[in-house]
Amino acid sequence: MATEIRPVPLPEDYLDLFEKRSFAHLATLMPSGSPQVTPVWVDYDGTHVLVNSARGRQKDRNMRNRPQVALCIADPDNPYRYLAVRGTVVAVTEEGATEHIDQLAGRYTGRARYVGPPGRRVLYKVRPERVSTMG
Repeated sequence: MATEIRPVPLPEDYLDLFEKRSFAHLATLMPSGSPQVTPVWVDYDGTHVLVNSARGRQKDRNMRNRPQVALCIADPDNPYRYLAVRGTVVAVTEEGATEHIDQLAGRYTGRARYVGPPGRRVLYKVRPERVSTMG
């Protein structure tokens, strides 16, 4: 019987990073195994780190085929303070993804709706398995 991997909770004193305009740098794995890094908007639902992208982008293909990811969120007010998470993408869905990117647009741009390249939005839930902090 396989053991269930439980998400590691994120430290409460770093949850403010999900309320600020904090960009995360998301590392995914290319088919060759080499890393691919992209700055992304992020969110946290109390259990999973949420990433939103458009279907067909490189990070979308990478996360679907190789779900191991890492991300680092630097505090925009103090770049020496950061939260780093390693984990696994445990859910990929288009359900609610458009509403989610609009919510993120409110935090990151002050706009009520996302304005960016067209594409079907996809929401990824990352189960934190290893967490480290600095600052």
